Amino acid sequence: MSGNRRIFLRSIAVFMCILTFFQPALACTDVVVGKNASTDGSVITCHTADGAYYDAQIRFIPGQKFPDGAMADVYRNITAEERGGWVKTGEIPQVKETYGYFHVGYPAMNQHRVAIGETTIAQKEILKTVPNGGKAIMTIEQLEVFALQRAKTAREAIQVMGDLSYKYGLMPSCGTEGECLTVTDPDEAWIFHVFSTGFAWTPESGKPGSVWAAQRVPDDEVVVVPNIARIRFIDPKDSQNFMVSENYMQHAIDNGLYDPKGGKPFDFQAAYSPATGNDDWALSSMWIRNRLYTIHKALAPSREWDPYAEVASYPFSIKPEKKISVRDVMSFIRSHHDGSVFDMSQSPVWLVADKEGKMQKSPLTTPFPTKLQRELLKIPYSRTIGVINCAYSWVSQMRKDLPETVGGVLWYGFDNPAHTLYVPVYTGTRDTKDTWKGNFDRDRFSFDSAQWAFMLQDDIVNWRYQDAIKDLEAVRGPIEDEFFARQAEVEKKAAGLAAQDPEKASQFLTAYTIECMAKAEKAYWDLNFVGLAKYINNR
Repeated sequence: MSGNRRIFLRSIAVFMCILTFFQPALACTDVVVGKNASTDGSVITCHTADGAYYDAQIRFIPGQKFPDGAMADVYRNITAEERGGWVKTGEIPQVKETYGYFHVGYPAMNQHRVAIGETTIAQKEILKTVPNGGKAIMTIEQLEVFALQRAKTAREAIQVMGDLSYKYGLMPSCGTEGECLTVTDPDEAWIFHVFSTGFAWTPESGKPGSVWAAQRVPDDEVVVVPNIARIRFIDPKDSQNFMVSENYMQHAIDNGLYDPKGGKPFDFQAAYSPATGNDDWALSSMWIRNRLYTIHKALAPSREWDPYAEVASYPFSIKPEKKISVRDVMSFIRSHHDGSVFDMSQSPVWLVADKEGKMQKSPLTTPFPTKLQRELLKIPYSRTIGVINCAYSWVSQMRKDLPETVGGVLWYGFDNPAHTLYVPVYTGTRDTKDTWKGNFDRDRFSFDSAQWAFMLQDDIVNWRYQDAIKDLEAVRGPIEDEFFARQAEVEKKAAGLAAQDPEKASQFLTAYTIECMAKAEKAYWDLNFVGLAKYINNR
């Protein structure tokens, strides 16, 4: 190893230590459900944006037409994780026409029913680079923007992102790690992994700026992706189920990550993801394995699942014992490992004696203790699935038996999935409520931002969780029930309008989305006003 490379790797280590010290762990959980594994024939995926200040303002970005020779700007910090706004990193040729899509920190869905979930995955040291440190210019969120603007199917989206990262280089945007996307349309679901190719890469080298692979999710199965690469053994000749970069194996061979003469088949996960070290991100981390355990146990409860099993023991995908609904996926990402060995609310330190001397859970007992609470009470940390520092989450539902305008719906919610209320945003929706698409300032509380309503409620619930969660569920449950109960009626009317005039269907769905947002927002402000009075500390 050269002296310059040693210096660079030490710099990376220092950078990561600083990042870890000053920020909460940034990580996300995705679940993907094939069309024959879902209760209604829809393809489902989800995303939890587990970073407190990722851009959570959901807004529709219309498609545009461009003249020949137009260029598209390329940016980093689209997630708004850092202060200061988007930072331009370069330009690429623009296409003649782009499609409309819904923008948040990690762009989510376009007008053609393509939905993309994101979860960061670890990559080995030799692959790493840093923002502005190398020549790569494509962050994962910028790739998502281009895919949603340019693709009508999941396969097209994967090809767009693969080609652009290959040519222009993948720039990590979550530390120095690689990325996984769950890419879906009404017919197919895919897992897409992409890694960078090192600090020394330059466009002039003629070498690829990324290494990537995608594997199709079997139609009757489910895949869980909690910040780890799930793709292992690849058959590049099977184009029905795999898409890969030309260098998917060669890059590992060239860098000593795989020996083709060693007698073992090429394992994509093992070649590019670290098995140990880097506490949270390695394949050995319980921070990953506990999420795999909890969701797999929910998918197949009759099977014996070892809470401490190695990642390699889990299959790429699993056939669930019952078909999975959108609300099932919501329950997965809301989970705090309820009742399991990983449930922090089961710690004995929460027990206090009542008037008769019997040990009971304190009203303060919460499955989401803050870092300060854990340190004070000596509670071992177990990474929950829903987390208190989540900016937003969503569950997407893509159906091919409905017109395009109404066939895709994104169930969207602010803050901790465990405490949010999901509202429907349709592919035909063309605007969102003003308080859901702007006015958020991370440094100043405001009644003009819906995000603050949900953030405050998450905090109030955690003050006196045992009592306050009941208040929340009493309000949230009936409203979400109503949204789902009205879904068939709303979609039937929208489909009828779409048959006459798609624009009328869009107007109807836009009004409905804004109506749902208004109802959810008002309910949470009302909950906050009652909760502040009920649980204030002078009572």
